[in-house]
Amino acid sequence: MSCREALTKDLEIRRSRLQKAMQAINMDACLLGTSVNIFYMTGMVYNGYYYLPAESKPVHFVKRPEDITLENTIHIRKPEQITEELQRVNIPLPKSLLLETDVISFAECTRLMNTFNVLETGNASVLMRKIRSVKTDFELGQIKNCARIHEAVYKLIPSVYRHGMTDIELQIEIEKLMRLHGSMGIFRSYGENMDIYMGSLLAGENAETPSPYDYALGGAGSSPTLPLGASGQKIQAGQTIMVDMAGNYSPWMTDMTRVFSVGKTTDIAYRAHQVSIDIHNRVMDIARPGTACAELYNIAMESVKKNNLEACFMGTKQKAKFVGHGLGLEINEPPVFTPRSKELLEQNTVFALEPKFVIPAVGAAGIENTYVVTAEGIEKLTVLEERIIKL
Repeated sequence: MSCREALTKDLEIRRSRLQKAMQAINMDACLLGTSVNIFYMTGMVYNGYYYLPAESKPVHFVKRPEDITLENTIHIRKPEQITEELQRVNIPLPKSLLLETDVISFAECTRLMNTFNVLETGNASVLMRKIRSVKTDFELGQIKNCARIHEAVYKLIPSVYRHGMTDIELQIEIEKLMRLHGSMGIFRSYGENMDIYMGSLLAGENAETPSPYDYALGGAGSSPTLPLGASGQKIQAGQTIMVDMAGNYSPWMTDMTRVFSVGKTTDIAYRAHQVSIDIHNRVMDIARPGTACAELYNIAMESVKKNNLEACFMGTKQKAKFVGHGLGLEINEPPVFTPRSKELLEQNTVFALEPKFVIPAVGAAGIENTYVVTAEGIEKLTVLEERIIKL
């Protein structure tokens, strides 16, 4: 089967999943307008709306580009034309409609509701994230290919380090490696306060700096407009360097963190790092379909407390409240591993586990790997040296 044939078959699976979910909640149609969801349903990005009735073929209402040739494509200038065009081609107007209410503006939502004049609306954002969290075989193939490139780039990191570098200079060299290996340069994330470029690098005491952004660790950043990650400080002997750069070598991503040190670092950094590795190994032993995400968080905390490392777990001055998250087309998909999570692992869910520590004046320690949930347990997708790597 060719790649194009495999994609066509996979798009049919995704459409079927969405329609079955719509039918289960008695919704007549779904209207998607965000790039991530249009891509998921079509395999491309266009400016416009993907309209899917609960029991018939989709219609593509496209503003740009003008040369789109998908089946059932109708070119429009404004959303008010959608209902006119549906009536023109004898497609019944919906009485209930799913909209991406979590991510589109209030003005856009109101405009679409007025256009369709529906009796009931529902939240397509939550539904689509749930559907996307369980990967197809095609998606898993993309993720595994991405993991191989992610590993290859990380293996090259020691070759671009030079004595006397700043953290930003090292990150730029890593970003160059990424681009040369096919990185798309940016990656998609969900929600506010998630701006970042290609990933995060934290060296030395900068790892302690809190950030307003909703990632595992912070960093001061190099500008008040992006207060996250590398800050421009010179990397010193004995410090750790945590590299958490995106695996965005296909639309479906991997997430991986590895730690380097300039010469030998401190005993507590090595000890905390080993605890992180031990947590990963314990999760690999017990996780399987049906495992509660909260249980995985609690497993991490049990190990942290046993080793008296609570003060530096997931930050010092400001602590992250999760140890893992789903990922796919976006870096932060469901499920999320928090102590109050009600979510359970499902087969073919892909997630990143990232129990991390911050050692004051030294830097960050701990690893992050990407896993897929299989029928028997979980499979590690990012396979690379996990100990602290000396530069």
